[in-house]
Amino acid sequence: KSGMESHVRLVQGSHIVLRRIYDHDRAYIFQNADGRIIFAIPYQNHFTLIGTTDRDYKGDPGEVHATEDEITYLIAAASEYFKTPLKREDVVWSYSGVRPLYDDGASKAQEATRDYVLKLDKPDGKAPLLSVFGGKITTYRRLAEAVLDRLKPYFPSLSAHIGWTAQDRLPGGDFPETGFVALVDGLLADYPQFDRAYLMRLSRLYGTCARKILGSAKSMADLGQHFGGTLTAREIDYLISSEWAKTADDILWRRTKLGLLLTEAERLTVANAILNRRQVMVKSGSISGGEQAA
Repeated sequence: KSGMESHVRLVQGSHIVLRRIYDHDRAYIFQNADGRIIFAIPYQNHFTLIGTTDRDYKGDPGEVHATEDEITYLIAAASEYFKTPLKREDVVWSYSGVRPLYDDGASKAQEATRDYVLKLDKPDGKAPLLSVFGGKITTYRRLAEAVLDRLKPYFPSLSAHIGWTAQDRLPGGDFPETGFVALVDGLLADYPQFDRAYLMRLSRLYGTCARKILGSAKSMADLGQHFGGTLTAREIDYLISSEWAKTADDILWRRTKLGLLLTEAERLTVANAILNRRQVMVKSGSISGGEQAA
């Protein structure tokens, strides 16, 4: 809606990933000299994740990337606390995102509200338009329910479908909150030929849906081509058919983070395999050629 853009403040947040810089499983939270909070957490077993930045963003959100200034900032901030100073060459990967925050007039990007704000436009005789500003991925469920609640007056049938999400499980999440170890133990009992670390990785990513990948396999060889980093053809097929993956970036950096463990040549092999598998699946009708990835 015209004018709604004035309510949006685009704020960029970037992270850096380094080879593991400490050998335990705890996280650190640091207070930087500028008042911002910086964290360092164990990441994907072999790495450390450090973030994040807050800066206003004016470009195309689809082209966002961690700038050298941001990378330097995070390295310097973390180096104030670790015994061994970090260096630019320690960074193996960086990534960045843009937060569409509600513009509450804060002077600094880091001070802008992270709460979501709903704006309902209801012109006479026309369909209502609900715009969502801000929010965080950690509050997506409550945000979705709040949106439906605001729309109830216009769609009375929605009333019967609001308020269930707190109890429902996401795909693969149908096990007790304290049952992760038991989930892995169950997989190990049913698939004793597989390494526990591999089964744990599948469990963390897919929960009970890990069994859809493993199927009746008796060994890694039964899961098809191995691309490196324990990524197999069977897992790629699952991600394409069930997780809307379309590209190598979808699988290596967004779904699994296994891009951190693969060489450039291996990543290219994955890209070619995805292209071929998608063509086969589209031709067979198991997926649609127009599906969008994220």
